[in-house]
Amino acid sequence: MGSTQHTESPVATAAPGRHAPPPATAAEHPPRREVWLAAWPVTAVFILSNTATPLYVLWQRKLGFSSGMLTVVFACYIVGLLAALLVAGVVSDRVGRKPVLLPALALGIVASVLFATAGSIAALAIARLLSGVAVGAIVSAGMAAVTDVAGPERRRLAALPASTAMVLGAGLGPLLAGVVSEALPGPTVTVFVVEIALLALAVLVVVRMPLPRPAGARSGAWVRVPSVPRANRVHLLLGVAVFAPGITSTSFVLSLGPSLLADLLGSSSRVVAGATAFVMFTAATAVQFAVRRLKVAAILSAGAVSTVGAMASLALAVHLSATPLLALAAVLAGAGQGMGQLGGLTLISARVPAARLAEANAALNVGGYLPAGLLPVAVGYLSDAVGLSTGTTVFSAVVAAAALAGGAVVAARRRTTL
Repeated sequence: MGSTQHTESPVATAAPGRHAPPPATAAEHPPRREVWLAAWPVTAVFILSNTATPLYVLWQRKLGFSSGMLTVVFACYIVGLLAALLVAGVVSDRVGRKPVLLPALALGIVASVLFATAGSIAALAIARLLSGVAVGAIVSAGMAAVTDVAGPERRRLAALPASTAMVLGAGLGPLLAGVVSEALPGPTVTVFVVEIALLALAVLVVVRMPLPRPAGARSGAWVRVPSVPRANRVHLLLGVAVFAPGITSTSFVLSLGPSLLADLLGSSSRVVAGATAFVMFTAATAVQFAVRRLKVAAILSAGAVSTVGAMASLALAVHLSATPLLALAAVLAGAGQGMGQLGGLTLISARVPAARLAEANAALNVGGYLPAGLLPVAVGYLSDAVGLSTGTTVFSAVVAAAALAGGAVVAARRRTTL
């Protein structure tokens, strides 16, 4: 592509408050590989999001903290992410994608440095907080950028690379950390050096993206709970109804999965812990390719059913001490998140106006990550008091009920909305 396609420039004829369309050239229909490449920043940041998962056992041994404190450290990520979602979507829609993406990637690099040098709980918490901010910004602006690069006529196509980039990165992070920490020196350092290189590559990708700049001014607060136009609220609700239980189930596996594996297997292998998370998110990635041609209602319904199955398997796994059931729970949880996420993003990409697209992405993720942060923390402390088995059973029942309710909402709206 020529250099003129890689700069952000306003188009005078664009409607106020909407992203200006790129010039009427072949750039409107870039090759599919360009759309997938635009999703790389999402992948790189989500690799960081879960890289620490198999390393917590090392930090726990070194710093000495409980399961409850472990979930608090994990939740710092959710706090940072939610805080970013209150700002990043609106800012991205008003000033452009790149002014949000580049600082977010820089924060990811800072978080990686803090992880690599962490010598206290506070350092881990700050690193998790900053990585959450980076992810929150990328999940708003980065996913919208993929849609921008795809062009207005290929918006549904863009939902697949944007969604799979998220879950693929989330799965690669813990696998990479598990293997590198077992095979190379500096088990809590080397993997973050690799992550810094991946984030630097993402910076280069963002710099060359042919992204339009918003034209015109918009009123309203810059910091607010992200929302969508009134006509699109039902689309957002349907996505959240299935995505939220799905991502809450995977968050539990990420935060307390290594502890469950240690109980069931009597092993603290970082490769096993990382591989479990990788398999979970591989399922989330693969299922999206498998169902991408289905109607959105079918995708969301299948996501709800998968999450219910995951919670049933999880409860049985801890009561029967059955590792295969725990693996099945991870696979089904990943599939539930993947289908809920793809269905939600597809509805948003296809229905929400371009001028509100990043904010809509933020709203979907607020709805998902809020319970994903709160419930695992509550269960972590409950498990400290009554045991991991009982705490896991309570968690499974709550999330399964939420998934069933989400499936019912989708079924009720199948004919009128989807």
